[in-house]
Amino acid sequence: MTANGGISFWLQQVGVPAARPALPGDLDVDVAIVGAGYTGLWTAYYLKRAQPDLRIAVLERRFAGYGASGRNGGWLTNSVTGGREQYVKTHGRDAAIAQQRALNETVDEVIAVAAAEGIDADIHKGGEFEVALNAAQLGRLRASAESERSWPATDVEVLDARAAAERINVEGVLGGVWYPHCARIHPAKLALGLASAVERLGVQIYEGTTVTEIVAGEARTDHGTVRAAHVLRATEGFTPDLRGEHRTWLPMNSSLIVTEPLDAAFWEHVGWNGRETLGDFAHVYMYAQRTADDRIAFGGRGVPYRYGSRVDQDGATQPRTIESLTALLTRFFPAAAGAAIDHAWSGVLGVPRDWAATVVHDSATGLGWAGGYVGTGVTATNLAGRTLRDLVLGHDTDLTRLPWVNHRAKRWEVEPLRWLAVQAIYTAYHAADRGEQRGRATTSPVAHVADLVAGR
Repeated sequence: MTANGGISFWLQQVGVPAARPALPGDLDVDVAIVGAGYTGLWTAYYLKRAQPDLRIAVLERRFAGYGASGRNGGWLTNSVTGGREQYVKTHGRDAAIAQQRALNETVDEVIAVAAAEGIDADIHKGGEFEVALNAAQLGRLRASAESERSWPATDVEVLDARAAAERINVEGVLGGVWYPHCARIHPAKLALGLASAVERLGVQIYEGTTVTEIVAGEARTDHGTVRAAHVLRATEGFTPDLRGEHRTWLPMNSSLIVTEPLDAAFWEHVGWNGRETLGDFAHVYMYAQRTADDRIAFGGRGVPYRYGSRVDQDGATQPRTIESLTALLTRFFPAAAGAAIDHAWSGVLGVPRDWAATVVHDSATGLGWAGGYVGTGVTATNLAGRTLRDLVLGHDTDLTRLPWVNHRAKRWEVEPLRWLAVQAIYTAYHAADRGEQRGRATTSPVAHVADLVAGR
């Protein structure tokens, strides 16, 4: 029987950690960080390494790694959230290139820190592989590859149908693209290992502590007020729960399933020997990895948004989502049709109105935040943490001059408008995918309309 929820398969596999103490009462520190996911933990890590005498407190409602950091698909990839072109318009081409190079380097930075800190997160740098399964997807693949080749530091390789199938034998594959700047990871192992590394440096993590409001100089919680010169918000998809932040980012749901370990005969047929991360060119795209213990973790959109920006608590996903992901997995890999689905779960990611991630710090108030990664945060959180370090310490560096720094997006619409918009967007994307799968040769115009409504 498929386990559903329990936060995530990753956390169930390694074991939910014992709870750390809650905030004991009012506290004075130099830096208060709200949220003990990747963003908050990386920020604490780099701040403490740079200035060991800093008093840093990390405040977490549940436990370190509880949110997207312990539930994601395990793609340590170099994707620029929202695309490079947005930065060409606002900062110029050189700035967009700098953002891409910084993310490329960040993939290796995470790998290096994990090794240095003794964090065994099942990391394998096999690159990112994306496939096209119909004519319209193949058109988008070719257009994407041509665009990528016009930029430095993208290092894209295009594969025809035969070469793509030899790399990963996806049923009906028509072509693929491969990028080297991506590694597969075990998300929970990285999150829990990073939390331990932060504690070894002397940072205090307070769990079971709900921050209700952030104002200049204070993080107000249900256990007392933390006063700090710098208060940094690192709450991603859970941001709408904070007072005054309900419309800042949209909490978008994403769901995963994981198979039982698959036997040698399956892998001999499918290949996937490079353990690349796997995606596609559908509008409602999937994402997958071959795990260290030879399972397939396979994700995609279920119910994308809950009315009123509500977020789940323990990762349970809808039965119809499990069914649709299982059907898609079987379509990709018919040989997996008999495999048991051991676990299903979901999580939320933060979506700004313009789908662009940001790092912000106001030196006058000491308030800062980072997030809005739209599912590309495994790498971007590290870059954000190092950037917040420099901003908090007042250093003018290459990182603080990147174009995502101090970017501001407008707020999401009030309900029911944002619920209606999300429903319309994903209804349109699903319809476009169905039409293309039935034989439409070019991208459905319905998808273009959905892109406009989404603000992409």
